[in-house]
Amino acid sequence: MRFVIVTGMSGGGKLTAQKMLEDMGFYCVDNLPVPLIGVFVDLMREPNREMEKVVLGLDVRADQPFEEAVAELEKLKEKGIPYEVLFMDASDETLLKRYKESRRNHPLAMGKRVADGIKKEREILENFKKEADYVIDTSNLLTRELKEELDKIFINNENYNSLMVNIVSFGFKHGMPADVDLVFDVRFLPNPFYIEELKPLTGNDAPVHDYVMSFPEAKEFLDKLTDMINFLIPNYVKEGKYQLVIGIGCTGGRHRSVTLANELYAALKDKGSYGLTITHRDAGK
Repeated sequence: MRFVIVTGMSGGGKLTAQKMLEDMGFYCVDNLPVPLIGVFVDLMREPNREMEKVVLGLDVRADQPFEEAVAELEKLKEKGIPYEVLFMDASDETLLKRYKESRRNHPLAMGKRVADGIKKEREILENFKKEADYVIDTSNLLTRELKEELDKIFINNENYNSLMVNIVSFGFKHGMPADVDLVFDVRFLPNPFYIEELKPLTGNDAPVHDYVMSFPEAKEFLDKLTDMINFLIPNYVKEGKYQLVIGIGCTGGRHRSVTLANELYAALKDKGSYGLTITHRDAGK
């Protein structure tokens, strides 16, 4: 039996992940009372009834100490019952935004600010996250991209190191992305904005792409950047980093940064077991 525990931050995408796993053939149960966890697993393992793929969702709840759930899982280990832990996460900023949009109360806020509930929940889950088999940060993930990450783990059975690399193109005149880890400025390249026929286009259009990449400096920059990112990623993984946001900026975020972000994405795609996404924040401005 493949037994998966799905947990993580409230608003991090646990329910969405469980629905996707259900579509993959997993039998999913969410938020059992803690004393019933062992009973549930025993039932699932009975002869002639054993399920091949089972998911148990666990939330942090004010009325059900998470430490008790962890203790029940330790009992399963002692019995020799293996399980995997999928931890769904997102940045505090993203979680706050999701709660504002949904107008829901955080389960640990208890009449206080949502931010207080998020802080308390993160403290409770800190050690459990460190022990998780898979951590997926959904801060910059589309639903389609989340499914791709789950497919890698639970269908293709690929090695998964839980690092999510997000490439973001942006315009400096609109401000830098708040969550960016590494920033690269490509304003040293000639600007297509000043060429009449290229001005209304973006780096997603072939004429702009071809113009930007026609300069030897652009190709050399891409080679050096790709080489550095390929060096950094394994070291970030070794240090336990779960999300890496790479910002590539130009003046307006429509031409040069979009082109180089697309080129970096193509250079990194399918080159490792980490997740990879791309966002053009200002291309439509």
